[in-house]
Amino acid sequence: MQSPLPMLFVVLMLFLCCQASAQQPDPIVVTRAVQTISLDGTLDEESWFRGKPASGFWQIFPTDSIQATWDTEIFMTFDDKYLYVGAKCYAKGNNYIVPSLRRDYRASGNDNITFIFDTFRDQTNAIVFGMNPLGVTREALISNGGLEPSRDFDEFWDNKWEGASAIHDGYWSCELAIPFSSLRFNAGDTLWYFNSYRFDMQANVQSTWHRIPQNQSITSLAFVGQMIWEEPLRKPRSSVAIIPYLNASATRRFQNSDQTSKLQFNAGADAKLQVSAGLNLDLTTNPDFSQVEVDRQVINLDRFEIFFPERRQFFLENADLFSTFGNQRIRPFFSRRIGVSLDPGTGQNIQNAIYGGARLSGKIDNNLRVGLLTMQTAPNDAISQSSLNYTVAALQQKVFTRSNIAAIFVNKQALDQQHQAFNRLAGLDYNIANADNSLTGKIFYHQSFSPENRQQAFAHGANLQYRVKKFALGWEHQWVGDGFNAEVGFVPRKNFLSANPTARYFIYPGKGPFSQHNFNASAFLLWMPELGRTDHDHILWWDGVLRNTGFSSVLLRNQFVYLFRDFDPSGSGGIPLPAGEAYHFTSLTMAYQSDVRPLFSYRLEQTIGQYFNGNRVRLGGSASYRFQPYGSASIELNYNYTRLPAPHASAAVWLLGPRLDLTFSRSVFVTAFFQYNQQIDNVNINARLQWRYAPVSDLFLVYTDNYDTNYFNPKNRAIILKWTYWINT
Repeated sequence: MQSPLPMLFVVLMLFLCCQASAQQPDPIVVTRAVQTISLDGTLDEESWFRGKPASGFWQIFPTDSIQATWDTEIFMTFDDKYLYVGAKCYAKGNNYIVPSLRRDYRASGNDNITFIFDTFRDQTNAIVFGMNPLGVTREALISNGGLEPSRDFDEFWDNKWEGASAIHDGYWSCELAIPFSSLRFNAGDTLWYFNSYRFDMQANVQSTWHRIPQNQSITSLAFVGQMIWEEPLRKPRSSVAIIPYLNASATRRFQNSDQTSKLQFNAGADAKLQVSAGLNLDLTTNPDFSQVEVDRQVINLDRFEIFFPERRQFFLENADLFSTFGNQRIRPFFSRRIGVSLDPGTGQNIQNAIYGGARLSGKIDNNLRVGLLTMQTAPNDAISQSSLNYTVAALQQKVFTRSNIAAIFVNKQALDQQHQAFNRLAGLDYNIANADNSLTGKIFYHQSFSPENRQQAFAHGANLQYRVKKFALGWEHQWVGDGFNAEVGFVPRKNFLSANPTARYFIYPGKGPFSQHNFNASAFLLWMPELGRTDHDHILWWDGVLRNTGFSSVLLRNQFVYLFRDFDPSGSGGIPLPAGEAYHFTSLTMAYQSDVRPLFSYRLEQTIGQYFNGNRVRLGGSASYRFQPYGSASIELNYNYTRLPAPHASAAVWLLGPRLDLTFSRSVFVTAFFQYNQQIDNVNINARLQWRYAPVSDLFLVYTDNYDTNYFNPKNRAIILKWTYWINT
């Protein structure tokens, strides 16, 4: 194959199918405070009422045609140090749903209000703050215009601010004090973009200040109102935050000849420096990521690697500048490749020491974003890995209304004399979003470089989605050359060309148990140059959104797979199916999620049908009981039974995961879970105590234990104590 040519007809679609944006609400005016704001959750200071509040919220669920019966009022004021945000959330009673006191909750399933600030008015990136009736806080970052909350909403990001809530007769209220040093904006600004959304679980209504169509995401930045400052903003004070840590750990590996416990003491620090109004410099020396939760294990009967998202704090601010190039299966940069290696003894991720690193990221002006990252890792003799330098540079320039052109360069280089290997990649992405999100998508081209000077070292893809009230049409194709080598990325498959058209039709019943029916059809076809068509995956499915917050779905799937290498579909290590054979198989999947508002909720999923040259039954589900507001107990269960004709193996594989979340207060959290994964012969026990004794400052105590699944013989064990403290200077 030759490198793909530019697809000009795709670019022309940018100018088609545009619709007018929804009507703007009246702007909210941010007035200067005339007295000190006391953060007690009750809006009783005169400063709150100098301007007209933002109100008149519109429903987005269960319908988008009427305003919320129980309205919300938002007030804003400021002084030299803080932006103050207050809200009154009216309700028909005081039976609020607050599953736990843990911060950084997800909005669905509990009463809360969220505030979205687009300080640079690019309708692409925004900062989020939220509270619930019991004063539990959350903050997050929105990227990529907020098109997909599961992908473009990063709740793992942290920042320093304060807030309080209070419950009154007929409403609950909250007050937030957000330091200007925690925000990024231009001096002299008098206009930001703003929106807010609220989950009212008693009325079972989701509503937004700026009206958002029901077919769009509640986090969409295409639909934002104006936030006008009474006076121009002053130049923010340059802030410096230093975050030192101390760490002590004891580990023991039972599979080694020396089974004595290994004691380690470690120290390091991160620092955040505000270089300019929009640019931030992150520095780290000897970083440690031991507070990161263990990944939720899954049963993988696929032929390719599974993606797990980044959770480490150092990489999160402006992470989309580096991480959203390409698509979910062609990522030129994946930060989890840095500082994490695979332990061959357990099959689990282990920390690989990092000497230090720096990351410059943010806004040059309202339309241009830049990112530069460099990190140096220590050698790891256990897996024969030398010391490596990772450098990534990214640019993103806004074009037209909400689209942008982005470029990335990635370099991985061994710097010692023994290893002179390198891996490099350069890429260009065109991200498409029109004014009202009716047309969205991406076109990209990436090229890799290595000492072998491989041929066909490219990856190209395009994805376009046109969506209106009643229907949606999509097209995606991918083309990855055989020589494409993104060692710092996530590209589980190479040497293929694929196409994936989709069509969806939406019905919004005015009555009945369902608020929305979605009828969907998609066809995925994949070709390899030497073999022709090797895969297809054709799907017809229906999913329905229930008015009580639940959902149901039915999916019919027909697959074709040509094996270009030996593969064991049972995942048991038995005799594999030989390469060179082709298989057709059909399956049916049904799923149901119950209403999440009661104390007990559950999810069920079942797949039955053919699987390669045999049959497969997959049962999955979860159940959760919450003891509001102090936490919940839950369990996840996955069972896969694959039956293949002799001499191939038939196997039943279990994955069991009970979990206990306890929140003794808004600052003390305990998480304990057990993971039994028969496929990788591992039982994991993990418990984590977190005490947030000051804003963005924590004490962690983590215990983890791994055993084999046959006789529960121990593999390894560790206990970790870690202290961090956020110091502002």
